[in-house]
Amino acid sequence: MQNGRHLIWDSHLDLAWNAIDWNRDLRLPVAEIRKQEREQGAEGKGRCVNTVSFADLRRGNVAIFIATLLARQLRSGPGLVAVNRYASMEAAYAAGYGQLAYYRAMEQQGHVRWIKDWPSLSAHLDAWQSGGDTSREPLGFILSMEGADPILSPARVQEWYDAGLRIIGPAHYGPSPYARGHNMEGGLYEQGPALLREMERVGIILDVTHLSDQCFYESLDIYGGPVLASHHNCRALVPDPRQLTDDQIKRLIARGAVIGTALDAWMLYPGWVRGETTPEKAGVRLEAMVDHIDHICQLSGNARHAAIGTDLDGGFGREQSPMDLDTIADLQRLPELLLRRGYDEKAVEGIMFGNWVRFFREAWQKR
Repeated sequence: MQNGRHLIWDSHLDLAWNAIDWNRDLRLPVAEIRKQEREQGAEGKGRCVNTVSFADLRRGNVAIFIATLLARQLRSGPGLVAVNRYASMEAAYAAGYGQLAYYRAMEQQGHVRWIKDWPSLSAHLDAWQSGGDTSREPLGFILSMEGADPILSPARVQEWYDAGLRIIGPAHYGPSPYARGHNMEGGLYEQGPALLREMERVGIILDVTHLSDQCFYESLDIYGGPVLASHHNCRALVPDPRQLTDDQIKRLIARGAVIGTALDAWMLYPGWVRGETTPEKAGVRLEAMVDHIDHICQLSGNARHAAIGTDLDGGFGREQSPMDLDTIADLQRLPELLLRRGYDEKAVEGIMFGNWVRFFREAWQKR
């Protein structure tokens, strides 16, 4: 707790993608970005209704987050999301490095601190928990790759680790060169096992988010290192292959994983119809996020494996977020909702922040 506010860790934000592909200056407050997009006549899903910026992260005391590289190879097929797709792996590789350069620029300007190991994470936590003025303290981030398309071969995993990458989710929507996504049936592709083994060798953490069910189980059998689910909700509450089954949640708990609950409204409301349902019509509030957090806690018998992985501005904005959330700063409403559900202060602190701290301490100190 800091000045009456909880520290928050968000385990999934597509910041570089927003900055580059959506042309958003994340150094501005959310309200100013919205204003600019309205003045520019920006149209389409998620435009003029963004929720994330550095200023609003700071206002919400979101001291640390997992930030992504999202550069997908173009592949055709039913249900595929046409987002950040390139005609070749080589182009995806170049785009991934372009996004990586954005984080380097923001770090050089002092907006963020790139966290790559336990000592740097520990120092960042000390700075934010010292009780002093954190208004000028950089926001911390750990770099993840959503969809492994920029990795030209398993042998190139070391190159990305050396560049600062610490987490990989092998697939996004649809197929990657290594694995099938959640909206597909089937298991890993030929090079998938080699990718996972090389990740384990160099010390890159596996993110199971977006994997098909078969890929999920195959990956856990092959990969022996630390596993997380950065932005995943519960299939028992909202039936969809994008969500985790109870058995999958139990398998993750057994591996010591932490699961970040997402705020994409369709993942919080059963029966959401794209293009028709709205958070207001469905009555989707932050309380629905607590439902998914609570389900994970009930399955685990404790509050050590549930956390926050919002995916805010992940191709959508306020039109597809809980109706009582205006910006990411409103995550500060969650502790009160959890306390009302009967969670004590220690459990709330873990869900908001501490569970991810423990996970990365254990993952990184073992190396």
